[in-house]
Order: sequence, then structure tokens, then C-alpha cells
Amino acid sequence: MNVISRQVITVINAAAIISYLTSANLHAETFANLESVGTNGVSTWKGTLPFTVTGVLITDPGEMLDSTPNFIPWNSGAGMYQLGGQWQVFVQASFSGDRGGAECWMAQNYGNLPWEPHDGSDSYSDADWTANVNRVSVDSTTGHAFKKGDLVTVTANGSLFYGGMQNINEEHNIDPSLHFSISLVVSNYGLPAPETISLSSVMQTNDSSVAHADIFDATRTTGGEHYQGMRVRINGLTLVTTDGWTTASNWNARHCTATDGQGRTIPLVHPLYDLGPAPTNRFDATGVFIQESGSSTDGTFGYKLFVQEISTSAEPELAIANKPVITWPASLGNYQLFSADSATSTNWVAATNTPVIINGQSTVILEPGATQQFYRLIQVK
Repeated sequence: MNVISRQVITVINAAAIISYLTSANLHAETFANLESVGTNGVSTWKGTLPFTVTGVLITDPGEMLDSTPNFIPWNSGAGMYQLGGQWQVFVQASFSGDRGGAECWMAQNYGNLPWEPHDGSDSYSDADWTANVNRVSVDSTTGHAFKKGDLVTVTANGSLFYGGMQNINEEHNIDPSLHFSISLVVSNYGLPAPETISLSSVMQTNDSSVAHADIFDATRTTGGEHYQGMRVRINGLTLVTTDGWTTASNWNARHCTATDGQGRTIPLVHPLYDLGPAPTNRFDATGVFIQESGSSTDGTFGYKLFVQEISTSAEPELAIANKPVITWPASLGNYQLFSADSATSTNWVAATNTPVIINGQSTVILEPGATQQFYRLIQVK
């Protein structure tokens, strides 16, 4: 009954969304179209602003970036690239016929980017930044604090491509006309099940003959593009570096490298919450498959996994059994092992353990807790 009820709610709200968008003359975009790229991995999106996308929040507002207010002035370049508080979530497609996900991002100190005005006009004060963070972290109608698993609609008034993804953002501008907004459709709608992949699905073996080991496919049917912005589970990983296995506030400080043990590696990004000690054995990692190539002209590499959960299993343990063993030459195929409760018994019975051949010897392993028995070989026809 609960499943049927939720399905009915989803259909009703989907219809309401379509009705609202039509009346408001907003363009309802798909994630697949928004994130389309060409052969160089650069966006080919030709959509118009404003637009909306509807999907499931797959990150909490506070698990990726630290939004603590921290206004830093340009100060003749001393504040360059110091963006202060940052806020980010990922939203994944939830409706049939769509695939992928998108990042919603904003920062406090746009004025510290080299190409921006450096007069303070493009940075938020601590108070204004706090208000802006609250605005996108809570549904304005219901007061519901957004969390992963909520079905939401994002209205974008600004969007820029960088690092391999077309992002929903404020275009590095504090003008309210460029703000994006998030509205609740269904709370606790449910997280999409992660798609289980191996590292070989998204990475080649590290080889000096190629510039990047990332598997890139502009059609987005294979490789990293196929999973970009979505929840995935990558099995069979081992950490190569552990320095970034930390809850440090700085994004770059939370990077580790993992391998599948077959020459492939991938960067992992630790969340702001504790995942426990760095695993020393093989583990599976579940999280959001993201891309950060660091380039506006090359989006064919830079795939990473933002880790949200790990699952570890101990290495299989070897045991040395302290059990008595009886052996005799395997060539004596016409002999069988018999047992009795005394050496002088006249009632010898065939042993129930069937011998196995180990190093040319017929071998029977006895249970140490059994009552005292005597054994002998008897020739049989």
C-alpha cells in the first residue's frame, strides 16, 4: 500500500509540475540534454534561460562543501581564488526517458576570481551569504530542510560550463536575477539505487602512451559520461593514498587515489562527515560520479567518485586445523580403512570418511573430538 501511495503522489506532483511550468512559461529541461557534450567533452547545450530540471537530491546541502561564512577581500590579489563559503548539491534524473545529473553550486567571494571586479561588488557579506545559503537549503513554502532523497525542482537563471559539466550556478554574480531556486515536490521520495560498476567501465589502465586514462564517450552511452552526476557503486577498490581520507573543510585536501589492483586508478573525494578509518583491505564505495577536468576547453577527463558510503569485507582467513590425519599409499587401491574401539576387537567396521588423494597418499582427516578408535587397513576384493 505504501508503494502504491507514493506512486500516486509522484504522478500527481509530476502533473502539477508540468502545469506550473506551462503557466509560468518556463522551459522544462532534461538532464541528458543539459549535459550533452561534443568530441572534446565541451558542452553542446543550446537551451535557454531560465529553465527547470526536476530530480532527486542525491547529496545533502552540507556534505560536499563547507558553507561557513568567510568573507575575504581581494586585497590587491592576496585574496585571489579564496572563495570563502561554498554550497553545492547534486540532483539526479528521476523520470523515465531522462538520465544523468547536474551540480548546483554557488560561492561567497566571486570577487576574488581574477576576471571579476575587485571592488567587493561581486562578493557576499557574511550576513548576505548566510541568507543566500538558507534560501536554497530550505523550501520556501513548507519550511522543509532539503536532504538527499527529496524530489525537487530546480529553477536555473544562470548556467556555466566548466570541467566537463554544465553547471547550474549564479554565473559568478551576486545579482538576485541570476539566483537559482529549489522547490520541494515530494519529501523523502527515495534515493535512486546506485548503478554497480567496475573501474574498468570508466578507466583504462594507466599507460604513459595516453594523456588521460579516463574512458570518454561523447555519445554518453559508455565510459564516464554515462554515469556523470549519478549515484554509483564501484566494487573491489584498494586505497593507494590515504592522506585525503579526512573530513577537512578544504575540498582539495579530501582527495585520495584508489586502484582496482589491475593498473587502473580513480580519485576519491571524502565527504565532510566521518567515514571511519581509511580501509586497509579491499572495499566497495558508493557515491556520486562527478567530473572536474579543471578546463573550459577539454572535458574528456577528470572523472572522480564523491564517496558517501563504503563497504569493507575482511580478507579471507587461513586456518590450520589441529586434526589427526591417517594416510597410506594411494597405490593400495584394494585396501580399505577400518576402525574398532579396541585393538583386539573382532568387530572392525569400514571408516565412514572417504579418503582423498593428497600427494599420492590416500588421506582421511579425523575429528579430534571423536571417541578413541583404532584403525587398520584390510585388503578387500
